[in-house]
Amino acid sequence: MGPRQYDGTFYEFRTYYLKPSKMSEFLKNVKKNIYLRTAHSELIGFWSVEFGGRVNKVFHIWKYDNFAHQIEVQKALAKNKEWQEQFLIPNLPLIDKQEWEISYLVPWCKIENPPKEGVYELVSFQMKPGGPALWGDAFQRAVNSHVNLNYAKLVGVFHTEYGVLNRVHVLWWHESPDSRAAGRHQSHEDPRVVAAGQESANYLVSQQNMLLIPTSFSQLK
Repeated sequence: MGPRQYDGTFYEFRTYYLKPSKMSEFLKNVKKNIYLRTAHSELIGFWSVEFGGRVNKVFHIWKYDNFAHQIEVQKALAKNKEWQEQFLIPNLPLIDKQEWEISYLVPWCKIENPPKEGVYELVSFQMKPGGPALWGDAFQRAVNSHVNLNYAKLVGVFHTEYGVLNRVHVLWWHESPDSRAAGRHQSHEDPRVVAAGQESANYLVSQQNMLLIPTSFSQLK
């Protein structure tokens, strides 16, 4: 997977677990007031979780130039009365739990915009300790074996810096859940994908995925 990027840019992965029956209220409020947040840093995507794990969950990705930029954003938001009164205070009672990670894009990948609206799949891989020097090349070959089948578009590959370490997130775009299912069946029968997957699996501890539906205010649709 190679060395970490040198430009300092990183991505904040945020997951909010909402209280039952509060999803619609939360998303309505976010849509109305998200401009207060995007004035300070770039929103890559904002999704509701359709399948995979707990329900009533949203996932969003924010981009920062570096850690100094993130600190500046947090200070600016803390002083912003509109943000506090219109967004933060109304939404906090709706949220049951929050999780976030700091991740870097792997050096061989850039965020790519899909050709049209669709659905997204976030696949998270927990790898064995040792870092990219141990499993990076095999992991890259496994990802590229799926890319080469053209049944999905690779949006980005991220390596966690803060959070659960030795974790890699792969974000895919699919035209629909059915096209995703058909592509997966095709990939399971392709000997190149099978071979690359078996090699990477030697370094794998566990994996999980989520099917994500983009919101109307998400940059990635």
